[in-house]
Amino acid sequence: MTVHSAVGTSRCGCDDTRLAERMLTVAQATAIARSLVTPVRETEPMPLGRACGRVVASDVTAPHPMPFFDQSAMDGFAVRLDDLAVQGPWRLTVTDTVAAGARAPDDDWMKGTAKRIYTGAPVPAGADAVVMIEDCRDEGACVTVGRPPRSGENIRPLGSDIARGALLVAAGTMIEPRHIGLLAANGFAELDVFRRPRVGVFSTGSELVLQGAPEEGRIFDANRPMLIALAETAGAEVIDLGIVDDKHEATVRFFSRYAGEFDMLLSSGAVSAGGRDFIRSAFARAGGEIRAWKVALKPGKPALFGTLGRTAYFGLPGNPLSAFVGFELFVREQILRLGGVSEPKGGETRALAGYSARRKTGRTEYVPARIVSRSPEGVPVVEALGNGSSGTLYALGLADGLAVIPAEQERITSGDTLGFLAFGPRLAGLTNGDFL
Repeated sequence: MTVHSAVGTSRCGCDDTRLAERMLTVAQATAIARSLVTPVRETEPMPLGRACGRVVASDVTAPHPMPFFDQSAMDGFAVRLDDLAVQGPWRLTVTDTVAAGARAPDDDWMKGTAKRIYTGAPVPAGADAVVMIEDCRDEGACVTVGRPPRSGENIRPLGSDIARGALLVAAGTMIEPRHIGLLAANGFAELDVFRRPRVGVFSTGSELVLQGAPEEGRIFDANRPMLIALAETAGAEVIDLGIVDDKHEATVRFFSRYAGEFDMLLSSGAVSAGGRDFIRSAFARAGGEIRAWKVALKPGKPALFGTLGRTAYFGLPGNPLSAFVGFELFVREQILRLGGVSEPKGGETRALAGYSARRKTGRTEYVPARIVSRSPEGVPVVEALGNGSSGTLYALGLADGLAVIPAEQERITSGDTLGFLAFGPRLAGLTNGDFL
């Protein structure tokens, strides 16, 4: 189901422009988030087959040239150009067959001969070129060559792909399947990788229950499973810390218990200014240092950042869409950086609005959106989904990404340029943990 977003219809005080002036911009909040984390330095050896999603701790260089020997790039016949000096076609005697995985014959090359050769096989010493089978008439004991090849034709010389000592994977790179193939081809069976950052995830709220039969007045905890999955896809080793009730002393004890135990603590709920929002005061009482609170962002304004000993803390709002947006904007990059990724990928791309709407100014807005077409230049045209509520994930589940509307933009007209945070297959660190 697609519904044009009723973006900006809310009349709540959080849309007040004067209030927005007292809040951090998204850029300011991002800078503070980056300042909270220091990459882990501990390393461990990891078998290549289990290294996908891990971050390389040091540069990996080629121990050998690639290919390891002069290699045939085609099925055909290895020839010497001296035997093709006069006018062709040329009929040559076939003296050997060289297959991939075999050693090249080291006998003297007799005049007027050729050697049958297969793709990937070592080129015999003395051969100047490989004539592809399509340019020959194979007669079994003899071969007729129809055209003279160039010197070196269809031969991949030793080291022509990769020189010995060439950089294969730079330190700080998260290993992907393409790196696995490259490293396996170069003979690596093990890598030194950074340990995974340890992230503790919890929810707050006495109204939350685990999955099962619904209870009147209570709701299922959606945020904790979602945030655990998001953190795992960023490469974290995630520990499920459960649900903390809306009780001040219990929240203080919780923070005190886990102070310094994790690289990061991540929660949702109780970060606003309501009567049962105890996170801020409890965090401070447990010794936490609050570094930021309230971002000129919709949804997700009451985000809280801080440190608890050596642990970075990110308190996200309790509304599910707000928690998701806050993670993608402020937390994902910090988990990647904690894990040693030198240049985390991602960020906004350009999109065109395929809808029109009005909104309150003052906060940068992130709206679930679906790609409905593309411009002649290939730029995605997006349509907003949902009704602007941050309390549901339904529109997010149908979306291809988040449309980004600048804080000062009051009207969106079809064809306007917007930012776009596209969703993609972010499963590098997924460990299929049990988070219920």
